[in-house]
Amino acid sequence: MLTIAIATRDGTAVDQHFGWCTRFDVYQVDAEHAELVQTRAPGSAEGEDAKIASRLDAIRDCAIVHVTAIGPTAAARVVKAGLMPVKMPEGTPVAEVLTRLQEVLGGTPPPWIRKVLRQHSPDATAWTPA
Repeated sequence: MLTIAIATRDGTAVDQHFGWCTRFDVYQVDAEHAELVQTRAPGSAEGEDAKIASRLDAIRDCAIVHVTAIGPTAAARVVKAGLMPVKMPEGTPVAEVLTRLQEVLGGTPPPWIRKVLRQHSPDATAWTPA
């Protein structure tokens, strides 16, 4: 099971830049299910460091964050915190993101997803499809 965040204005599409995002929809996803568990709004902040910190604090428990763009400083901090930023074309439907991820999880995930799974599920020593 992965916890992912999607930067979205209204919950229908990936359409927000990480640094300007006003809403993250958080999903629990595995090969068979995808469930919206929470909508989170990062705190307002002044300055680049504070903006990055407020957004990171909102999604720190997630494994992956889907965004339309992310600056190099923010990307480095997100990765250092154990999250994987994934850039998507603006307007990519949330349903498409979830379906693609479920298909990957149901098969043989690429190495980066297996690494994310191990980081967020320390007891998982090897990948076994659902």
